[in-house]
Amino acid sequence: MSRRTVVKKREVPPDPVYNSRLISMTVRRIMRHGKKSLASRLVYDALKIVGERTGNDPIEVFEQAIRNLTPLVEVKARRVGGATYQVPMEVRPNRGTTLALRWLSQYSRQRSGRTMAIKLANEIMDAANETGGAIRKREETHRMADANKAFAHYRY
Repeated sequence: MSRRTVVKKREVPPDPVYNSRLISMTVRRIMRHGKKSLASRLVYDALKIVGERTGNDPIEVFEQAIRNLTPLVEVKARRVGGATYQVPMEVRPNRGTTLALRWLSQYSRQRSGRTMAIKLANEIMDAANETGGAIRKREETHRMADANKAFAHYRY
């Protein structure tokens, strides 16, 4: 008989400037090769750009963007009797946030622009306005889940 050990998720500390866990998670997503100070500077510069361009509180715009990016359903591959089905599953809140941040950083890197801060700021503003690459990714994920509704009974 095997024993299961319970693994606890690490608590993400809030960032020092805005006191937001979401910003702290974003810094960790943007970070490359352990260069956290560079990543945090990029995120803070992007938020400053967002604040200047929209005239609103950058944290509110950012949180709206993350809410718009968070998927409700996704598909997971499930093997049943030699066939692999794409089974739609509901997304847990922390997984949804993680996916949203992953897509935000991924599509801001792919954008054309001068600096990463500008690209990130543009992607955040686009996501807040329900446009941009990351929103397209969320829509695509929802369409995939909708198309595979027939296999929902294979959920585990």
